[in-house]
Amino acid sequence: MSLRYEKLTGVALEAVIPDLARLRISIFRDWPYLYEGSAEYEANYLSRYSDTPDALVIGAYDGGRLVGASTATPLAGEVEAFRQPFAEHGYDVARVYYFGESILLPEYRGRGAGHVFFDHREAQARALGGYAYTAFCAVMRDENDPRKPSAYRPLDEFWRARGYKPVLGMAARFSWRETGEEAESEKAMQFWLRSL
Repeated sequence: MSLRYEKLTGVALEAVIPDLARLRISIFRDWPYLYEGSAEYEANYLSRYSDTPDALVIGAYDGGRLVGASTATPLAGEVEAFRQPFAEHGYDVARVYYFGESILLPEYRGRGAGHVFFDHREAQARALGGYAYTAFCAVMRDENDPRKPSAYRPLDEFWRARGYKPVLGMAARFSWRETGEEAESEKAMQFWLRSL
C-alpha cells in the first residue's frame, strides 16, 4: 500500500488536530515513551505548529485516513528545556532546525515513511536557509527495564544511517505522565544531531 504525503499548515492543520492528537496518544502509549496523554494537552501542543513561522507538519495518508505525521520547527521557538542543552554545548540555537516527532501506525512501518519524513524536514531546513544543523531527541530508557517488549527494536541504526549521531552528555529533562503514574515525572531525552 502506498501512502500520500501532505504538508499541513493553517486551516488544513487545524482540521486534523483531533486526528493527530489521537495518533500521538495511541503511538506514544507504547514503549519507550509510555505516554498517558490527553486530547486537551495534545490540541494545545499541536496548535503551536500552525502559529509558528517556518514550522512544518507532514501528514501521511492511506486514502483519506491520516495514519502518520512528522513535525519540525526552529529550535529557537522551542521550550527552554530543549534550547538550553544546545546553548550549554556551544550551539547557536538560531541555527538548529528541530525535529519533533515522527509517528506512524504499526501496520505502515518498514515501508519507507521514516525516510520520507526525514527527507521533507531536512529539505525544509535547507529551503529556509540559515540552519547549520538538524536535530531531534529520543527518550533514554534502562536497557533492563522489565517493561521493555522483547521484540522492541530501537531506531538508532536508522538514525545513524541518516547521518545523525547522539551528542555525548547533551540531554534534556522533560516531564510527562506515564501509564500507571499518578503525576508527571521527569525523563531524560538524548539529543541526536547532524550537520546540514
